[in-house]
Amino acid sequence: MIKWADIIRFTNKGNPTPDNRVEKTPEEWKQLLTPEEFQVARLKGTERSFSSELCSLFDPGIYECKCCGTLLFDASEKFESGTGWPSFTQPLKENAIAYHADKSYGMIRVEVVCNTCDAHLGHVFPDGPEPSGLRYCINAISLSKVKE
Repeated sequence: MIKWADIIRFTNKGNPTPDNRVEKTPEEWKQLLTPEEFQVARLKGTERSFSSELCSLFDPGIYECKCCGTLLFDASEKFESGTGWPSFTQPLKENAIAYHADKSYGMIRVEVVCNTCDAHLGHVFPDGPEPSGLRYCINAISLSKVKE
């Protein structure tokens, strides 16, 4: 189980090695994604809170990266955070997510990206439920739900 200390270590000392890498040019991504998906996933945008039905869906299943299809989160780790974005306590695998310091907008946060294709997913915070204490706050537009 990943804890906040692990995330700080990954952020400061290097991320886990991904199973594989997907690299495309911005033009190639634009051909695959809607303008809104491209803005959030490739340009580090943020969707409006409470703008996606994924916030209130808790059916079993797996969530994958919208850009490359890497499996990222299990619905069993999803919880209602009240933030307006889908929230999870753990990624599916330790090496599914990469962590980067984000000092934008006068804040210090930890950005989470797909470790396979570098798609911006959102941020992780140390204020989630036990046992991990983590809240992965994810842009729904960066995810696709896969049926189990």
